[in-house]
Amino acid sequence: MTVLAVEEAVSAGATAAAACGSVGVSTRTLARWRDTPDIGDMRRGPLERPGNALSDVERARVLQIANSAEYRDQSPKQIVPKLADAGQYVASESTFYRVLEAEGLLAHRGKAKAPQPRPLATHEATGPNQLWSWDITYLRANIRGKFYYLYLMLDVWSRKIVGSCIEEAEGADRAALLLRDTCAANKVDPQGLVLHADNGGAMKGATMLATMEKLGVVSSFSRPRVSDDNPYSEALFRTLKYVPSFPTRPFESIDAARAWVARFIHWYNVEHRHSAIRFVTPSDRHEGRDVAILRRRKAVYEAARRRTPSRWTGGTRNCEPIDTVTLNPVRKRAADPTSA
Repeated sequence: MTVLAVEEAVSAGATAAAACGSVGVSTRTLARWRDTPDIGDMRRGPLERPGNALSDVERARVLQIANSAEYRDQSPKQIVPKLADAGQYVASESTFYRVLEAEGLLAHRGKAKAPQPRPLATHEATGPNQLWSWDITYLRANIRGKFYYLYLMLDVWSRKIVGSCIEEAEGADRAALLLRDTCAANKVDPQGLVLHADNGGAMKGATMLATMEKLGVVSSFSRPRVSDDNPYSEALFRTLKYVPSFPTRPFESIDAARAWVARFIHWYNVEHRHSAIRFVTPSDRHEGRDVAILRRRKAVYEAARRRTPSRWTGGTRNCEPIDTVTLNPVRKRAADPTSA
């Protein structure tokens, strides 16, 4: 059963190591079971109880203390030193944790709400102006310790930079104004538009959130302390700062920074052929010209292949337009062998 479960998980897209880990065996054990299917599971576990294991009385004492009125709202890390201050030692913190976990009692203790994991924000776009991503990055000024703040909004489907501004401060008020101006400049109905960002103050400030609600924009945020939940904006900033024309010295003024960024945006949108969208420009894809461009490109490749077929070992380059772009696609996980 275990071998079959692992094989099903691997066929579903999981790695062998991940599938084996989910059922508690190593890849070498799995290989041995495959080679000798009739040998059965030879694991026996420990042959005898460890000599330093808690007795039943000691285990009951741990549970009694942890669930008592005095300690039931405290973690083992607080219980053990508090007992020591009273001249008692029952068990270590790790032992308290193990006993509580075995009894199904290792849960949040106290009145405060337990931390709730935020689900991964995943969205799909099948055309322009359905899903935008935005973020803020720093540009060095010529005064030590001073920066200019570059706000960039990107259409995830087309990769076109649809809005930008550079300010001397970072704030939700300026972000809200940029959102309004970007929607107006692109003649976009903001109702239902998904705007994804990280958890920065400008992104979650009261003015920005109120503006998004008033416009009907759907807010989407990265998970706390997760660095790669806003990948499109992060990739854009990397392109910006590693492009050969990016200044090696700080900007002399905010006007100089604005002038350079304006040139970068024109290059990125109009001249730069983006690798993730079949090497067409973001502007061509955003305006719907990419379909005809890719069709003509495919005809050129096929004509070249017909002229010199010996130089082509396979098909021509894929020139089919990408229909759907997903922000943070859910990765396939190993199948649960216990599920039906």
